[in-house]
Amino acid sequence: MALRKLGQDPDSPDGKSPTVYLDEKTGHYVLQGWKVTDAERLAQMDVPEYETVIEFPRRMMQFFPEVKDVGTTDA
Repeated sequence: MALRKLGQDPDSPDGKSPTVYLDEKTGHYVLQGWKVTDAERLAQMDVPEYETVIEFPRRMMQFFPEVKDVGTTDA
């Protein structure tokens, strides 16, 4: 699997997360973000055991090629 880093959150306090990657073999995005652990929020979702939920800021949408030129705003 060849991951290509598309962008990293410039507002990250430690400069490591969130990050958007593209899996060049599958064409899927791989997202690194803040793990959601809040039980109330998780209870509103149907998350299978083999999946996880991350929080990902809207400002990071700019790194997706499909929206890169649309000019998203910070949120």
